[in-house]
Amino acid sequence: MFVERGVEGTSIEQIARRAGVAKLTVYRRWKSKEELIAQAIDAARVRLAGTAETSLDGVDDLPVRELVAAIVPDVAVSLARPELRALIARTLGVTVSHPELARVYWQHHSQPRRQATRALLERAKREGILAEHIDPDVLMDMINGAVIHRLLQPDPPDAAEMREYLTKVYRQVGLLP
Repeated sequence: MFVERGVEGTSIEQIARRAGVAKLTVYRRWKSKEELIAQAIDAARVRLAGTAETSLDGVDDLPVRELVAAIVPDVAVSLARPELRALIARTLGVTVSHPELARVYWQHHSQPRRQATRALLERAKREGILAEHIDPDVLMDMINGAVIHRLLQPDPPDAAEMREYLTKVYRQVGLLP
């Protein structure tokens, strides 16, 4: 509903009706519409990302470059999905107009993923892949910015093009040979 109508076009009443529950049921579970939408965005992202979202599970023993090479195909397929592209675009669009939604989403979605990625980048430093002076937060922002920029272009990439692009990005920053 959020992707279709945005925050303004999404109400607790509509959500309850679509879910087939009473409004009170929705209000008992979520403190605000923003909290509900943030959780819905996260759930949709996980569903749309498919295996890319779980690709990092149980891979602590893999060298960083092997890990990055292993996840690129799944991430490329996920990012090429029009539904995920629409969700990303809509989510980016609310950061200024709905700061509470942006804050909740950042806290519950973005921060945990950034912590996991930061740990991976710190491991890349220990493995000698990244220089010691590299700031993981800046590097994450650079990678995410490049990917989002590519996704929001008028002619979005298909899975093969996204895989090629991700490979180039990761090579540029040293995470792939």
